[in-house]
Amino acid sequence: MADIFELMLTLDLRDALSEEELAELHWHLGLGTQPKALRIVTSFPHVVEGDHGEPIVEDHPEPLLGRHGEAYKVGGALVSVLVRKQDMRRAAWALSSRQEIHPDEFERTGELLTWLADKASAFHRRPDGSVHLGWSRFCEERRPEPLVVRDGVVIWPS
Repeated sequence: MADIFELMLTLDLRDALSEEELAELHWHLGLGTQPKALRIVTSFPHVVEGDHGEPIVEDHPEPLLGRHGEAYKVGGALVSVLVRKQDMRRAAWALSSRQEIHPDEFERTGELLTWLADKASAFHRRPDGSVHLGWSRFCEERRPEPLVVRDGVVIWPS
């Protein structure tokens, strides 16, 4: 049994995204190439073994929501989509993503989700200031839990 969670994002983003932010977001969603400079999530530490057996921390950037194809633990398919909305009265971009995620990825993915919460349309904001991004669930559970960012922190399932 693996500690895999299903992450489902369904949100609309405001039009306040720069070309650099859009390029990086496309990369994180597996829809584009890696930009030269990363501004949303800037560090991807990965420990490797050095020539003499010592641990060395290297930076290995990878898209955080970029898996596409068959899901291994949660069934169905993994996908990410970002489309420009035609009706821009409430928001300019529609984002949907369904991914499998391990708790070891919560912190780094949380950086991206916190950034997305800041860019989310007013529709996703609750009276208490939290931002509803979608749902998450442990792979063996049937019922998802709301995926919320509150005070700049993702509230992950326990």
